[in-house]
Amino acid sequence: MRVLFIGDIYGKPGRRIASSVIPQVRKEELIDFVIANAENAAGGFGLTIPILHKLEKYGIDCITSGNHIWDRKEIIPNLDSFPSILRPANYPESAPGRGAQIFTILGARVGVINLAGKSFMPQVDCPFRTAIKEIEKLDTRVIIVDFHAEKGFEKKALAIWLDGKVSAVLGSHTHIQTADEQILPSGTAYITDVGMTGPLDSVIGVVPDKSIKYFTHRIPQRFDTADKNEHLHSVILDIDEISGKTTAIKRITI
Repeated sequence: MRVLFIGDIYGKPGRRIASSVIPQVRKEELIDFVIANAENAAGGFGLTIPILHKLEKYGIDCITSGNHIWDRKEIIPNLDSFPSILRPANYPESAPGRGAQIFTILGARVGVINLAGKSFMPQVDCPFRTAIKEIEKLDTRVIIVDFHAEKGFEKKALAIWLDGKVSAVLGSHTHIQTADEQILPSGTAYITDVGMTGPLDSVIGVVPDKSIKYFTHRIPQRFDTADKNEHLHSVILDIDEISGKTTAIKRITI
């Protein structure tokens, strides 16, 4: 099974390149299943239902998210209605939506778990213990984890903790693609951050001048989305459906 995981789709530029590249990559790379983090797809903050439908038309099968999923109030009461959207599983159970889901791909059960980190992030339940609970509930060998976290050491620690229990632990949130993709000893693929799908000539998606003014003057700024030099960052996983182990991970930048 071949899985394409796309890094954080940021605003209209991210949606624009995703719309043209995803169908191409699905065809050329013989992709069976597409996951994309889209918590920044609506103007850099949150997700809306019209944009959700657009992303599905691009060929995205599962949408993961993070702390910004709550930024657009209209999506919150609808999270329970769309099984393809995930919010971090370690938010309180009373929060709308789901943190894990099973998809049937080529006759195989594929689990996806969304988790949020605790370091320099809004405080949530322990991602380590939550991961084990969700793995037990999913009861399948093929499981892909989107770990939406700030710190690389937290992401790597979770990956080692889950090595052999899931097919992949893929980092999101920092919008910077790292070059440390690997397969851990027991068959779990890992990368600290898949990167961002959006304007590369930016500060993680934002117009540079606005970010620089914020850092130099410490005055709140309107973080407008940049629109130059669009890139799609992603990884492709080759996963054995029987064992759940990943046999290859490849970074893709377009």
